[in-house]
Amino acid sequence: MTEPTTRTTPSLDAHDHPDVVFSLGTDHHAFDRLVRWADDYARRHRDLRVLVQYGHSCPPERAAGTAFLAGEALGEHMRAARVVVTHGGPGTIVQARATGHLPIVVARDPELDEHVDDHQLLFVTRLEEAGRVRSCSTPQQLAALIDRALASPDDFRVRPGEDGGPERAARRAGELIDLLTEAPGAPRTATVTAPVGGDWPEVTVVVPTRDRPELLRRTLRGIREQEYPGRITTIVVFDNDQPDTSLAEDDGDRPVRVVTNTLTPGLAGARNTGVLAADTDLVAFCDDDDTWLPDKLRAQALVMMAEPETEMVCCGIRVVYDRVEAERVLDRTSVTFGDLLGSRLTELHPSTFLIRRRAMIDGCGAVSEEIPGSYAEDYELLLRMARRGPIRNLAEPGVRVLWHRKSHFAGRWRTISTALRWLLERYPEFSLVPRGYARVAGQIAFAEAASGRRVEALRWIRATLRHRLTEGRAVVALLVVCGVPAGWVLRALHLRGKGV
Repeated sequence: MTEPTTRTTPSLDAHDHPDVVFSLGTDHHAFDRLVRWADDYARRHRDLRVLVQYGHSCPPERAAGTAFLAGEALGEHMRAARVVVTHGGPGTIVQARATGHLPIVVARDPELDEHVDDHQLLFVTRLEEAGRVRSCSTPQQLAALIDRALASPDDFRVRPGEDGGPERAARRAGELIDLLTEAPGAPRTATVTAPVGGDWPEVTVVVPTRDRPELLRRTLRGIREQEYPGRITTIVVFDNDQPDTSLAEDDGDRPVRVVTNTLTPGLAGARNTGVLAADTDLVAFCDDDDTWLPDKLRAQALVMMAEPETEMVCCGIRVVYDRVEAERVLDRTSVTFGDLLGSRLTELHPSTFLIRRRAMIDGCGAVSEEIPGSYAEDYELLLRMARRGPIRNLAEPGVRVLWHRKSHFAGRWRTISTALRWLLERYPEFSLVPRGYARVAGQIAFAEAASGRRVEALRWIRATLRHRLTEGRAVVALLVVCGVPAGWVLRALHLRGKGV
């Protein structure tokens, strides 16, 4: 939440905590309806002390006993209060639960022009189903829930270790609340050892391709030469290109199948064609211009075997650009949804993905074919997988990634901008993580500047700086607006193993 300015109305001191706290946040969206309900409840229960933190909503009519508090003071009052009521935003729910309360939540109402989308409504519904909040939609229901909480406070408290810990609770809720508060990069303690008797799982590798015959053959050679005792089936998916059936092989341990993309044209449809054609529990991705290092698959499969609950494993990369090689390795073993909102974590390259197929087919869904141009489809899949549970990472390089001018997205600035704006709209959680929002907004600004749309570029530069003044992408985008060629900027970044 944005920290508000203290209001000079009567406030509650440390020895006069409220009985009921209404927290509406300060997310620049009004929620006047709940303020009116709080006023009405306070008038009918004058023996109770009611505190309303109203942010950008209209101030309560009943001034006595209300205050406009900064985040720290609000947290102190929440901890001492008997009941906490919030709107349906993740920030206020997280804060209420962190202070030990099972909050009463009033979801926003789209028919009353309150800022809301389908994701926000589903969010509250899923939390209610998981027992993480108590929700209501009318002032009568709200009053009844507050009365119940005052009469039976133990039924509206969150106890340490409840539901078996934050990871299990996050899986039950299936949404943001606990994933955002989980400690980032928590190490795993499982011992990873080789299986007894050579019982290694079969793996299917999906390789989308288009017009890269020489690079593709090098990619297939890297898969074929894996130091992996199990069977590896490679499915080469030709996208908008004539399939090369000569690549097909029926080798006992390293067969290769050649198919064409039968779904949406583009990278996402090609990946999904391969995933649907696979018949193994483990599915890996590899782009047709990347090369697996010999021990890549073996190291990842060991994690999958030792940790049955793990659904996705990634590893580091070696970026090769213009004969310069730079190593990109993430120094953590676990990545959460909150981590990925804050940073793209480029080290988690799609050519490093090893996924349990059922986690996609029967879980979060296949690669999104809705993203314009299939740009950033790998990042969007990471976000969905991380919502289900932490993604495991091996802090060592496993793939050589080639950055070159023949990239399918080189120069497609309008597509990139459109796709990134789609991502911000689809994931409103970015607004809770200023650093993450600024990063994506800065990328949009750069893409608009590179495409020559100066007005749009400047608009997104301002949006970037509003969320994070120190975001370097705003400066880089401004340089392009001022005439510095985008290609020069990209080359300087790529030589250091970095991108925009």
